[in-house]
Amino acid sequence: MTFELTKEYVEHIQTAIDAHDDATLRAEMEELYPADISGILYELDTDAARYLLALLDKKVGSEILTNLEVIDRREFLQSFTSEELAHYVDEMDSDDAVDLLNEQPIQTREEVIALLSDREQARFILDLLHYDEDVAGGLMQKELIKINLNTTVNQCIEEIRQQAENVENVYSVYVIDDADKLLGRVSLKKIVLARKNAKIADIYEEDVIFVETYRPVQEVAEVMQRYDLDAVPVVNVQGRLLGQITIDDVVDVITEQAELDIQAITGITGDVEEEDDTIWKLVGARLPWLIAGAVGSLMAATVINNFNTQLSKIAALAAFIPIIGSTGGNVGIQTASLIVQGLAEKSGLSATVGQRLAKMVLVALVNGLIIGSLAGSYCLLIGEPRLVPVVSLALLAVVLLASFMGTITPIALNRFGINPAIASGPFITTVNDLIGIGVYFLIASLVLSI
Repeated sequence: MTFELTKEYVEHIQTAIDAHDDATLRAEMEELYPADISGILYELDTDAARYLLALLDKKVGSEILTNLEVIDRREFLQSFTSEELAHYVDEMDSDDAVDLLNEQPIQTREEVIALLSDREQARFILDLLHYDEDVAGGLMQKELIKINLNTTVNQCIEEIRQQAENVENVYSVYVIDDADKLLGRVSLKKIVLARKNAKIADIYEEDVIFVETYRPVQEVAEVMQRYDLDAVPVVNVQGRLLGQITIDDVVDVITEQAELDIQAITGITGDVEEEDDTIWKLVGARLPWLIAGAVGSLMAATVINNFNTQLSKIAALAAFIPIIGSTGGNVGIQTASLIVQGLAEKSGLSATVGQRLAKMVLVALVNGLIIGSLAGSYCLLIGEPRLVPVVSLALLAVVLLASFMGTITPIALNRFGINPAIASGPFITTVNDLIGIGVYFLIASLVLSI
């Protein structure tokens, strides 16, 4: 059964904290997962959250801190001493420990590393600190299980028992040579079923998927998604095994990238918005595309103003301006979103631009004919038969043009190394509005001779 955080429950916990009822608090927290307790900390003030965290086992406390959002965790940990932080960092996986320490001032970071009781953990952290956070080296953890090629199965089992003390989840046993170069992997099933005196060299698989330390995290996520991996080993340029990246860290990368793409599609630039961001930061993230949209709308108004003569002769033309604009915008966003998704998943990349356009034209043609027929039927219903060809042809043309723009723009941006998601929001909507209205009045002028 999943835990549901309610106002009443938070008040219950706050009352227990105020009363220093440690027994009740421990009993309540024992029933919850660390992620649930992290949610409770968000609802408490700093002093109350610290009091609750101090009652818990340090291992549980480290998982709770790992689950906190970066901005909230940075603010929360400002009240902790270096000694207190060291107690929690000692219990973390090396990659999570590095993430937390990178959020701290340099002096605090160095003090915490010096105070760690687990010196191997300190060495792991120092190894990882020099990698950028957006490459595989910055995402990997040092904790893993590796076995020398010449080890027997019996020795391997003993080695696994020793190494597994520091590894929370055993995804794979990696096989290395005397120089620590990655040679392959061996499954736990093969180890269990093999004869005790058998050599690992006789049972391991050489076909192992790995990534280099310098690979962007987006590439790592793509590799793990494509091959359905729970973990992937990380090597340096010489092929030496340095660490592994686990699925939980990749899920975070995928989620963050999805948030950025969604914000780009909706016309929000800059970093992912947080609730506690300043007003000016929020304004700065949204304003550029809003200004672009406003300029586009003013240009569309100029186009409409240039066709005042036509509107004065046939006022009913104005009634269909909204559907022309909205249809073009919707079709453009739909098409661009599909193209961006295909580019992100690296699917169908063998198709040429011409093949993509041909497919989109056929889809747009069918959609345009159906929408145009519906709009033409509406013209008949309202007693404007002369507008049937104008509105029908205009909608067909708008759907075709919007599909073209939605297809070609993300592909072009991707070719130039620009995130194609930024083209899928207000830019395409504004351009399609402008083109759609111009096409609408041009067709009206030609068909109705006005």
